[in-house]
Amino acid sequence: MNAQQLKNSILQLAVQGKLVPQDPNDEPASTLIERIRAEKEKLIKEKKIKPDKNPSYIFRGSDDLPYEKVGKNEPVCIADVVPFDIPDSWQWVRLGNVTEVLRGKGPKYAENTEFKILNQKCVRWGDVDTSYCKTVDTNWFESIPTEFLTTLQDILINSTGEGTIGRSSVVTSDAINLPYDSHVLLIRPYKCINKYLEIFINGVEGQAQINRSKGAKTTKQTELGVDKTKNLLIPIPPLQEQQRIVDKLKELESYINDYDEAYEKIEKLNTDFPDLLKKSILQEAVQGKLVPQDSDDEPASVLIEHIRKEKEQLIKEKKNKKDKNESYIFRRDNSHYEKIDTEERCIDDEIPFDIPDSWAWTRLGSICNYGSCINIESDEIQGESWVLDLEDIEKDTGKLIAKKTKKEVKSLSTKHKFSKGQVLYSKLRPYLNKVIVANEDGCCTSEILPITFYGNILSEYAQLFLMSPYFVTYANQCSYGVKMPRLGTDDGKNAYFALPPLNEQKRIVERVKQILPEISLLK
Repeated sequence: MNAQQLKNSILQLAVQGKLVPQDPNDEPASTLIERIRAEKEKLIKEKKIKPDKNPSYIFRGSDDLPYEKVGKNEPVCIADVVPFDIPDSWQWVRLGNVTEVLRGKGPKYAENTEFKILNQKCVRWGDVDTSYCKTVDTNWFESIPTEFLTTLQDILINSTGEGTIGRSSVVTSDAINLPYDSHVLLIRPYKCINKYLEIFINGVEGQAQINRSKGAKTTKQTELGVDKTKNLLIPIPPLQEQQRIVDKLKELESYINDYDEAYEKIEKLNTDFPDLLKKSILQEAVQGKLVPQDSDDEPASVLIEHIRKEKEQLIKEKKNKKDKNESYIFRRDNSHYEKIDTEERCIDDEIPFDIPDSWAWTRLGSICNYGSCINIESDEIQGESWVLDLEDIEKDTGKLIAKKTKKEVKSLSTKHKFSKGQVLYSKLRPYLNKVIVANEDGCCTSEILPITFYGNILSEYAQLFLMSPYFVTYANQCSYGVKMPRLGTDDGKNAYFALPPLNEQKRIVERVKQILPEISLLK
């Protein structure tokens, strides 16, 4: 139950006589209504208001059922019409029996008018909400009849607009003595507490009646009429109980607001939980906390030595260029050091997190060909070749959501070639968490980097690392550019990479493959 549903339930209890206890010493609502009827008759005689064409009189019969007499017609039992039972001290009435209902006057913008047009505040239909009335500046006739100016006892109802019709609010002190436009209805109570009437109007039953009462939709908009508003069936408590209801709801308001805040937090947590859990799993994986270590695994330091020899061979074969600032990270005296050429330095303060002893830290550029791309022009791409774009990769999951050929994309821009098994990494923010492993040869937008990892490093493990919260955060912090920020080649190469033994990479990949589909079921 969200906060609005809770509020609706409380409002419903209020207008059913279940929110506060009845007091036998209260003057019954029937007496209040008789006084209102007498006041209206007096105003009619004084020609201050017009008589109702078909006045309604609702009373409780000898069989304890509600009856209604309309005009000169015979009384009719309305037990099937009233929506719920009410306490004996309450009474059902039509809204027009206890209030005056007026439609506002629309502002005129014609240049030729006998009235002086002035710029003043008014209340327009879009400004009436369930808790306040806004006012705006507009042009208006200077001669506005007094009855069409708001007072503190009034309630305003928005009488038009899909989704906004029926919204109401009591008039606040900053919105008095103002005109209101022709799409606003004014409810002016006789001897009833306006706040109680507003509680009913804004409640479930009040809004349901309004929705049933609004007129047919014209070419422009739906409108709630004056007569149908007067005909709304409303339960009236004794005056003292009306005040107790209003006071109780005011007391509960802060609790409802607290509930709303707590509910929104829980809803957000429920919504975000699968993604947070997924990120947590990826971070645990790259920190060596997802699967147990095996003492029989060949340590990652040996794997790094294999990579070094492999790179040296590629340099000899002139397939790679020698890195002028080759990095070598090692442990000594329980600390981490980095050697570049002949210079050594302690990097303990830079290491992002602790890893198991069998793992090794390295720079990303030391274990792959990061940034070394082969370009291909559009006219060199075969029509059936796979062409990958950023929109084809799902964020955070490593899933391919669309696979298109050159015929389907019809792109003329220069692409990067890639081969089966390469890691395809998006360097463009906010797509830094879009990473897949190519399952066949193809080409991709230049914003995606095809990366080959050396030394039998599993592409699937490298993919998980590049999607991990650590690496995404690093890439975001190092991105440059305003319109299309991206991770630069040097910063990419310089990123720290936590490398597990090869067998542990396999265990990590398998475990993640088991867990991620289960997390997706939580959504």
